[in-house]
Amino acid sequence: MKTIIAAAGAAMTLAGAGYASDEVTLQLKWVTQSQFAGYYVALDQGFYEEEDLDVTILPGGPDIAPTQVIAGGGADVTVEWMPAALAAREKGLPLVNIAQPFKSSGMMLTCWKDTGIAAPADLADRTLGVWFFGNEFPFMSWMSKLGISVDGKGDAGVEVLKQGFNVDPLLQRQADCISTMTYNEYWQVIDAGVGADELVTFKYEDQGVATLEDGLYVLEANLDNPEFVGKMERFVRASMKGWKWAEENPDDAAEIVLDNDASGAQTESHQKRMMGEIAKLTAGSNGALDVADYERTVTTLLGGGSDPVITKAPEGAWTHAITDAALK
Repeated sequence: MKTIIAAAGAAMTLAGAGYASDEVTLQLKWVTQSQFAGYYVALDQGFYEEEDLDVTILPGGPDIAPTQVIAGGGADVTVEWMPAALAAREKGLPLVNIAQPFKSSGMMLTCWKDTGIAAPADLADRTLGVWFFGNEFPFMSWMSKLGISVDGKGDAGVEVLKQGFNVDPLLQRQADCISTMTYNEYWQVIDAGVGADELVTFKYEDQGVATLEDGLYVLEANLDNPEFVGKMERFVRASMKGWKWAEENPDDAAEIVLDNDASGAQTESHQKRMMGEIAKLTAGSNGALDVADYERTVTTLLGGGSDPVITKAPEGAWTHAITDAALK
């Protein structure tokens, strides 16, 4: 009997030692903030642990390209915007979207109202701040749709100012409009003392050129590995549980993000406000990619005029296999 009990105890010890032994490394698109709350919540609330996963979350930053990290083997899965992912795929990096926690785009153009800009047609002959490094793709497609050149000011052209990841060009009147996210830079403008009634905003969603943001991507070759696929199924299931928890508990989710901010750069008020806006973007998604949203993104990217983001419709750029198994 003692032998049986000892053996059982040893088995339990081994099982305990193996708990959460399947390692997953997630590379974020940007720094630790509420934009990625669902993953930090899943880690904090034990949702990953419940799936026998040991998850490491790597923050991004201005000098970190998620596509390069995953290409070099530094991560198993990465958070990326679809324009950058599809552009990378066409150039030879076979990224595949396995889940889409964000249903809506948070990108918009924020303009000074006193410039006389009231409608998209008024953007011509203006200076517009635009993010690059892959974030310019939706803007270029939008301008092409409007018939506005990006080669310089004129009745049918704009001057494109390469915008850093701040709002200084607007505040210093170097640009009539700048790129902002509904959950971040727009509020930086407001916090600088600008009244909402002094601004005009154009959401990419409203302009019909929104592209999918913050999807989960893996390398295509890894999807041939059943063990890897199993880990991703569990990872997506736990992550979506984290996202829905964050939607329902935005303030608590923001606090969890702050607890994970090693830089100490984030503030409570900003992260709570950000989480409230992020919840609007994840609402309506169970994690599975909406094919109609994907096709709209591809159409937008193909419509980039003489310099489209992608030159042909991608093949094999997404799969429902992971979410079909994870969310059943």
